[in-house]
Amino acid sequence: MLFLADLLSGIQKEMETGTLPKPVAQLMEELYLNYRNAVFQSGNPHAEEIVLSNMSIALDRILLDVKEPFEFSPYHEAIREPFNYYMFVQNYIRPLINFRESYVGNVSLFHEMEKQIKKGENVILISNHQTEADPVIISLLLETTSPHISETAIYVAGDRVVTDPLCKPFSMGRYILFFSGICYVCIQKKHMNDVPELAEMKRRANTRSLKEMALLLRYHAIIAQ
Repeated sequence: MLFLADLLSGIQKEMETGTLPKPVAQLMEELYLNYRNAVFQSGNPHAEEIVLSNMSIALDRILLDVKEPFEFSPYHEAIREPFNYYMFVQNYIRPLINFRESYVGNVSLFHEMEKQIKKGENVILISNHQTEADPVIISLLLETTSPHISETAIYVAGDRVVTDPLCKPFSMGRYILFFSGICYVCIQKKHMNDVPELAEMKRRANTRSLKEMALLLRYHAIIAQ
């Protein structure tokens, strides 16, 4: 039988064998501890079972990407098989949301959006951005009232969510337009010159992503940022 303590010991063993870099191992431990504390504080009677199930999958997927790094294309489509990354993240974040006190305002607007999308029109949502979990939170809160938007929204993403080994498994289940080194769809070039020798490569990648965005806008895409 697997126990919560086994998750930490598993990380330690992978680090000792050299398959897991120490910095990544330390971040995985931090992720586990933060998630465990948050789920237990929620008061869910099945907290231990939830943490064990979700974290064992999360750590396994992170380790897999360290061993076999996944490369995102300028436009990434959600991966649902052979492993369903979409449902993995939905199930992972779900226990962290207090649904009793959370709500979506102006639900009727989302109903109108879904009607427009079914007609082949485009809907672009521009919003403020709080955490890396925002796409999943949006998806979960719209899961029952606007399932089409919940599952098929395309999110604009920067470097971190498609390069950080801890973030990548959580991004692979989303539809993503990847822009390197920037925020707010080319309005603010925040990280373009963080590594000067990579700046030109980032510009070329962003040009490809802009072309992908133009194509998507011709085919009833939803762009959410």
